[in-house]
Amino acid sequence: MRAVVITKYGDPSVLQVQQRPDPAPPGPGRLHIAVRAAGVNFSEHMARMGLYPAAPKAPCVVGYEVAGTICATGAGVDPARIGERVAAGTRFGGYSEIVDVAEGDTFVLPDSMSFEEGAAIPVNYATAWSALTGLGSLRAGERVLIHAAAGGVGVAAVQLANSVGAEVHGTASASKHARLAELGVDRAIDYRRRGWWKGLPPYDLILDPVGGFSLGRSYKLLRQGGRVVSYGLSAVQEGDTRSIPRALPQLARMWRGFNVLAQMSESKSVIGLNILGLWDDRGSLQQWVEPLSVALADGTIKPVIHAVIPFAEAHEAHRILAARQNVGKVVLVP
Repeated sequence: MRAVVITKYGDPSVLQVQQRPDPAPPGPGRLHIAVRAAGVNFSEHMARMGLYPAAPKAPCVVGYEVAGTICATGAGVDPARIGERVAAGTRFGGYSEIVDVAEGDTFVLPDSMSFEEGAAIPVNYATAWSALTGLGSLRAGERVLIHAAAGGVGVAAVQLANSVGAEVHGTASASKHARLAELGVDRAIDYRRRGWWKGLPPYDLILDPVGGFSLGRSYKLLRQGGRVVSYGLSAVQEGDTRSIPRALPQLARMWRGFNVLAQMSESKSVIGLNILGLWDDRGSLQQWVEPLSVALADGTIKPVIHAVIPFAEAHEAHRILAARQNVGKVVLVP
């Protein structure tokens, strides 16, 4: 089978399409998917630069989420499912023509949804749901600030926050504000403007994938009883290659921690979220598959696709994410 391989750490040019062995026949409770589309995530861009510890060591194949058709089943999986259209979370290996996954990490795609849209769902929407509902306890009438609102997780969070009746604010570059308004953001904020945080109202919940200095700023924007969910560290990276001088000051802000006495006095919470860690601990994506399946059925989930890019041009997909050019999801296709 063909796969996009991170051949070594570096800029997007290190991504190459190579022939790799097909997966072994699926074991009990597992199945194979013939991949028609694979989602691209910012963490994979960081893995390419050697900045994502959870990723396998290079050379490797990354990719967390795919959509396609079931092409083989193991013991305990109904063989009648072969040919079924599904999306799935993958523990790496998603940038491949065939993936091996647990049946519990899949969900059926509606006929109305394309494979490209399906590949935008498993990790992005599971992360957004966990941040907003599972950990953030967002309720109707509350005000939420979503950093990087135009990204894959950001767009998912905007849709899910609107579905519960929250007031939604989001940060993004000014060129993306009109599109964010169309997607349901009540107030778009240009994070590139000096002092953009001044004069903002207090927030009940803030989703922060930026980390570093941003996390402390997010905390200060919370009202009494507010929660900030930290699920990324994009602040350590800018451009196509890693920079230790840039990364260290941002990391240092994360290591310094928070004053728990002050948190207790103000009833504020700082919550870390690592969807892979939760996935490993629970042993399955099933606790996310169920609510997301409901959201799919009722129309809450409407994936936004920024670009569909062939495997052979995977470097362009990573370049788009590095430049923060996307509104919605970037997807690879074999």
